[in-house]
Amino acid sequence: MADVLTLPIRTIVRSTPLTRVIRLNLGDIPFAFHAGQAANIGLHGQSLRRPYSIASAPDDTSRYGRLEFLIKVDAQGLAGLHLDGMTPGSRIDLEGPFGSFTMPPQSDASSFLFVAGGTGISPMRSIWRQLDAAGDRRPIAVLYSARTSDEFAYAAELKRMARRRGISLAMTVTGAVPSQWEGVSGRIGREQLARALPSTDPMCFLCGPQSLVDDVSQHLRQIGLPPARIRTEEW
Repeated sequence: MADVLTLPIRTIVRSTPLTRVIRLNLGDIPFAFHAGQAANIGLHGQSLRRPYSIASAPDDTSRYGRLEFLIKVDAQGLAGLHLDGMTPGSRIDLEGPFGSFTMPPQSDASSFLFVAGGTGISPMRSIWRQLDAAGDRRPIAVLYSARTSDEFAYAAELKRMARRRGISLAMTVTGAVPSQWEGVSGRIGREQLARALPSTDPMCFLCGPQSLVDDVSQHLRQIGLPPARIRTEEW
């Protein structure tokens, strides 16, 4: 694992009522990582740090000199003691990268399926942005679930990319469904997964609550996908 870096917060952006996007300024500091990896972060000078997937792609880092994280907050907008009182300009201690929730080297998959719940969208955003930056045009399907219709982080970006890149996108609300909701409701099930598969031999990435990861893994195996084609990350 790399040494601890101390980086200032460049911006904090409200993504949804219960999430914030924080961007850390790397400047000219080199930081190599694989799309899908994570880092431990916390306010400078204290020992408490927590792991977060890096939501930006390696290409973003080299272009813009920053790292991006999607942070869950409570109803008062607080992220927890490890980030208590963070504001633009606050210094953050970062330790990483780490994790194996990444694209296998020289993957022979003909397509990709991403299934995310809540802030589990973070590492997947890193992976598909890197695929896009590399000019990889294999088909992509995204199934994204959230408890309420206003808790889909990166929703506007996802919809833009779906139009531009031809991504198959389905957003599912698992809690109360507002009358104006035009998407899918309920837990992601076997039939929905079978319809979403962009080919017969995709590489599947699953990240979110353990119940989602466990259920979707089982459904995909029942459909006939081998375990080697299913990569999971839990939080």
